[in-house]
Amino acid sequence: MDIQKFKVAVVKFAKDEEGLTIVEYAVAGGLITGAVVLAFTNLGAAVRAKINVIISALGGTAG
Repeated sequence: MDIQKFKVAVVKFAKDEEGLTIVEYAVAGGLITGAVVLAFTNLGAAVRAKINVIISALGGTAG
């Protein structure tokens, strides 16, 4: 591939709107995934704390 064909391919890729849309969806998907992981991590900690309170109230040991 010569330099001119390479330049044309790069310019065509840069002007391609569909490629940009894919990147936007990937970024949005990553942000949503991070938010879901954070929410479930916090939810898991809250559930664990409640279970430990119940176990302690029943006279057991939380572990």
